[in-house]
Amino acid sequence: MSRKNRVLTWICCALLACSLSLAAASPAQASAGPGRCTGKFVNPITDICWSCLFPISVGGLKIWPSSRPDTSNPALPVCLCGLRPGIAMGFWEPVRLADVSMKPWCFVNLGGMKLDPGFDIGFKSMAGPSAVGGATQYNSQWHVHWYAYPLIYWMEIVADFLCLEQGSVDILYITEIDPLWQDSELTAIINPEAVLFANPLALAACAADCVAATAKLPTDELFWCAGCQGSMYPLNGNVSATIGHVQASRLALARFSYKLHRELVAWGTMGSKGLCGKYLMPVMRKQQYRFQATNPNPQTKGRYACAPIGASTTFMSAGQVYPAIGEDMGYLVWRKRNCCAL
Repeated sequence: MSRKNRVLTWICCALLACSLSLAAASPAQASAGPGRCTGKFVNPITDICWSCLFPISVGGLKIWPSSRPDTSNPALPVCLCGLRPGIAMGFWEPVRLADVSMKPWCFVNLGGMKLDPGFDIGFKSMAGPSAVGGATQYNSQWHVHWYAYPLIYWMEIVADFLCLEQGSVDILYITEIDPLWQDSELTAIINPEAVLFANPLALAACAADCVAATAKLPTDELFWCAGCQGSMYPLNGNVSATIGHVQASRLALARFSYKLHRELVAWGTMGSKGLCGKYLMPVMRKQQYRFQATNPNPQTKGRYACAPIGASTTFMSAGQVYPAIGEDMGYLVWRKRNCCAL
């Protein structure tokens, strides 16, 4: 080898060693996360369980019945808001989309796009069920992205209906920048009552909520339970009783919904109190919501296509998790609305 070639070889080796040392010293970014972010855009026609709109009621009468469980509606068909009379309507409305993923900055319902913010934030939750055995194999940590998705109003399916939530598609909440979502000690600021339910007796009561949610509707009186998914506390994405991706992601989404109510970001819309507008609901009523899977495979039909909070995942896990490309979850959130319509 000539002297010139030896010099070039030495320079190349030095540059390679320098690059490797810099790479090892630099902080992890979104592109270096545990696995590739997956997902697809939600088709507003074919990926929606349109039968989840029903039943539709006027007072206590279901004018469009359904086999899906429904909450209690005001008995009288007429209502009065101030001096304005109206008809007491009850229906289910798709209002939010949610990404639920263990990969920070993974926007599942935006086509599996992973957005790198350019700084190291939100990466504490880069962990899933461990394969090393022991208790750690049941731990997982999730992030949630919350989108405004007033589908019925946006598609103008029902025109001039003041009861519908209005607006456009938008990102409302990203848990990567929320310190309460990643630290159970900080989360105690908004759920100090969690210590009252951290005992075997309170957790055993969740078995009754599991049965009720699977058979019909969850029990709102057992507000500390998320039915078959586990405990509603703490109100963050740290799940210490992970059975599978479907169970853990639904639990994380239920906790996030409760967290929004506790922070007075989300309000009540169901029952007689909701006829004339939204009202404060710091303790979330679980019966107000249904979750429909949109990713990796949309569930658009069947009894448990849009199951209530806490329902058993035995009937909804098939085809929802498969290696490499089926571990990022997306959901459409349906909300019960009672409204005094014109």
